[in-house]
Amino acid sequence: MKLALIAAALWLSLSTPAPAQQPKPLFATSDPIHIVITGPITRFAHNRNSGNVAPATLTDPSGQALPITLSPRGITRRASDICDFPPLRVRFTAPPPPTSLFAGQKSLKLVTHCRNKPDFQQYVLLEYSAYKMYNLLTPHSFRVRLANIDYRDTDGKPIISRVGYFLEDLSDVAKRNGMKETHAPPLISASSLSPPDAARYAMFQHMIANHDWSMRAGPQGRECCHNAELIGPYANGATIPIPYDFDFSGFVDTPYATPPDQLKISSVRQRFYRGYCAHNAQALAVAQQMRSERPQMIAAITSTPGLDPGWAARAIAFLNPFFADISTDASTNDRILRRCT
Repeated sequence: MKLALIAAALWLSLSTPAPAQQPKPLFATSDPIHIVITGPITRFAHNRNSGNVAPATLTDPSGQALPITLSPRGITRRASDICDFPPLRVRFTAPPPPTSLFAGQKSLKLVTHCRNKPDFQQYVLLEYSAYKMYNLLTPHSFRVRLANIDYRDTDGKPIISRVGYFLEDLSDVAKRNGMKETHAPPLISASSLSPPDAARYAMFQHMIANHDWSMRAGPQGRECCHNAELIGPYANGATIPIPYDFDFSGFVDTPYATPPDQLKISSVRQRFYRGYCAHNAQALAVAQQMRSERPQMIAAITSTPGLDPGWAARAIAFLNPFFADISTDASTNDRILRRCT
């Protein structure tokens, strides 16, 4: 009896949703911030080894100097023949004080400028706007915070100033939604996915023509998933996939983006629906939501600080055929969902 009571209590603790929490200060608002990162930046940018960790300092918008370490991350963008500068993992070596915008943060992904050419600032801003569009569709999404970053060498000498953005930590996304991170095996079943969230994931990726993802498996030798994180219980129909990394999408259209060989398409700007047929009813509901949210989604692009109007217009024009395809339930079924897997 005693063992049964303990087991019941344990099951209840695992199955009862945690109370939702407010976002931490960095992601509570979205106005751009200005920060300074000081450290061995030049040397660091030339050493992309995954074990490279460099001590540095992040000066927050209030002028507080926070001790951090920098390490390169990512797969494609970490390669020196692709990017002049790698994406970063920023770890705080001491808890930021409560007065700092970074209070409560331990480790953050920082999306950087990749190359020094001006066009690559626009690619960063377009990818940022993709996150903002997904935020409109669901709270089960990564919040982002745009940052104007001055990079300085250890002696304080200015190196370069570029735009980037921080990505909310997965544990904070989960807590904000009253959930926990999901620990799943390298390959998960489609039946374990939450149908509304999996349908939303697939329809959004179809909208931006992103094919560089998997909701169910990670790259060779890695954990699940590829450019997706999971929250919620690992149980039938309950696991929520959250997309990230949109630089290979046709919407962003970086010069290094290529389509996966297995899809047999010629361009990343070619759409190819990869949602599951079992989720078609939920996908129809997502299409209806997207139709109603279209003005707000377009505004998420045009209101992105620093995004050139011509670049914004081109990105919006790329989305227009998708919205034509989902203009009615019938056209959504005929032009998209009948190609489900």
